[in-house]
Amino acid sequence: MNQKALQDKVVVITGGSSGIGKACAEVFGKAGAKIVITGRNKENLVKVSGTLNMEHIENFPIVADSSIEADCEKVIRETISKYQKIDILINNAGVSMRALFTELDLSVIEKVMRINFFGTVYITKFALPYLIESKGSIVGVSSIAGFRGLPGRTGYSASKFAMQGFLESLRTELLKKQVHILLAAPGFTASNIRNSALVKDGSSQGETPRDEGKMMSSEEVALRIYKAVLRRKRSLVLTRTGKLTVLLNKWFPKWMDKVVYNAMANEKDSPLEK
Repeated sequence: MNQKALQDKVVVITGGSSGIGKACAEVFGKAGAKIVITGRNKENLVKVSGTLNMEHIENFPIVADSSIEADCEKVIRETISKYQKIDILINNAGVSMRALFTELDLSVIEKVMRINFFGTVYITKFALPYLIESKGSIVGVSSIAGFRGLPGRTGYSASKFAMQGFLESLRTELLKKQVHILLAAPGFTASNIRNSALVKDGSSQGETPRDEGKMMSSEEVALRIYKAVLRRKRSLVLTRTGKLTVLLNKWFPKWMDKVVYNAMANEKDSPLEK
């Protein structure tokens, strides 16, 4: 990694207190960027900030809830007040869910959409004038679930499809403005997103149904995102399984219904019938 590649660039990362967001803070910070991290949990945010300080990464933690428009406006206002510019916005804050739609409290889908989709819309809206000025980058951390709907994850898939449609439309609107937009789909990644996934009544799942040790690490995902930003790539689909899923779903959608159903049904404590 070129430690000067992003020297003095300002990078805003939502959901920066764990997982892919925390890993992005370290990777982009080590390349010379000044890092703004957001998160709802002050204790976790302060802990990550301390880690970044020990790594000599300049950072600015802001307690904020991505699902609240006023919090997103505050993040951008305080970032501009401190650094006077924004070069990269990484929309990473997200929550998953796992339940059959027939059993699901609708408030769960509303919460997932507020965080994953509207969180992206809100902060992008407030950051956009500064990103146009810097000819910067917007990153949407999406998912394979944004390309292929996953059973038991209707709300999550819907939120990621919505994010991708929004950012693709925005990319086209900004065609003459030289703003770069990257859609990154990590696939199943070793992070805490499944532990905090919402179940049918809106409570947290608490335990991951998948073997995290066999997944791509958050650090590897962050490094791939970093390289894609430097190259100003349009899209990034990660893991062999993820790439195969996107490709095969395009050409054999009916067959993939069965493949995806069986894969999800074989998860630990799956709500789907085997």
